[in-house]
Amino acid sequence: MRIHYFQHVPYETPANIFKWAKERNITMSGTHLYKNEPFPDFSSFDMLLIMGGPMGVYDEDKYPFLKKEKIFIENSIKLGKKVLGICLGAQLIAEVMGSKIYRCENKEIGWFPVFKTDEAENSKYFYDFSEKIEVFHWHGDTFDLPKGTKHIFYSEGCKNQAFESEDGKVLGLQFHFEVDEDTVKTWIKEGEDEIKSSGKYIQSPEDMLADKQLFENLEKHLYILMDRFTGI
Repeated sequence: MRIHYFQHVPYETPANIFKWAKERNITMSGTHLYKNEPFPDFSSFDMLLIMGGPMGVYDEDKYPFLKKEKIFIENSIKLGKKVLGICLGAQLIAEVMGSKIYRCENKEIGWFPVFKTDEAENSKYFYDFSEKIEVFHWHGDTFDLPKGTKHIFYSEGCKNQAFESEDGKVLGLQFHFEVDEDTVKTWIKEGEDEIKSSGKYIQSPEDMLADKQLFENLEKHLYILMDRFTGI
């Protein structure tokens, strides 16, 4: 299994996915789109991982690489590659699959639970996950579910938190399974203005970093998902 990732800004990395891949002896390569690095050959990877970022899918004028990225994602799906999108990555997948992306009624920043849907019982990856999982969020946009996908998770603040294609090859997560403590500390510095805005689902930096057990649980869920999604 060869994984290639798209990174949109310096501070939103695969984080614990790097750790998982190293332990599994899985090769990872990446394109740092903010550096205008070239896109890879489709023959060079088996799975495409699309990371998050502070921009929106509609910010093509400000971030011209988004146009080429969307075409690349669409072609990866058509070629039958496994494609996993996280936060912005999930929104990009949803858009190329024909769905709308728009501002969520509630901005979610911090630890908030997601809940399994009935459809999740038939998921290839989440069938035995708990009905309620504490996960990390940092987003203001959301998406409509793409046609032909299962609705897997929802939260109180945002209805569509995850989707899975019928064949299991495409997966979109609005929330973050991949973050570690250092990642969140960096995001707090980078997103200082966002945290200052008021909202029911915006935590303080202190609350985001208070419980180390949350990070440990998150990593366990990530490992299970990545093992299953990559077929290990």
